[in-house]
Amino acid sequence: MKLFLTLLVTLSALLPQQIFAAEPLTASLEAHKVVAVTNGKEQLTSAAEAKPGDVIEYRATYKNVSKAPLHSVMATLPVPATGVELMLNSATPAGVEASIEGTQFAPVPLKRLVKMPDGTHQQQLVPATEYRFLRWPLGDLPAGASKTVSARVRVTNEPTLTTSQK
Repeated sequence: MKLFLTLLVTLSALLPQQIFAAEPLTASLEAHKVVAVTNGKEQLTSAAEAKPGDVIEYRATYKNVSKAPLHSVMATLPVPATGVELMLNSATPAGVEASIEGTQFAPVPLKRLVKMPDGTHQQQLVPATEYRFLRWPLGDLPAGASKTVSARVRVTNEPTLTTSQK
């Protein structure tokens, strides 16, 4: 599987089309493996290969390529459905919302009402494995300006993902 290409295809299929149009808003995506180094610090390296347990950071940069400001910009980042699990506290900037189906968003952590065997309803947290989209309200984006959003996922016990495999 091609990790970066899979996510890019997912992005182009799931994000609003104007993001990939020449005007007025473009998006670029980067994927980096997060590696722990000495002194508790982290280093971002190539995500060309990922194996179970690895942490991948996705960064999407949205740029206003027009000559006028854009208002109420919303950034959406899909979460792959297989092979990874979202790390809930990793999304930046603050104010992220999430969705399990791409139309209804709510602040993280997501909760749902579950009917119990006795007929009562109980609010439960939605497992991170079910999150499929993250969204940030970026507000206004002046002409030529850009803003970046990011989130991390942990590669699960799926087959090893590489960018060189077909």
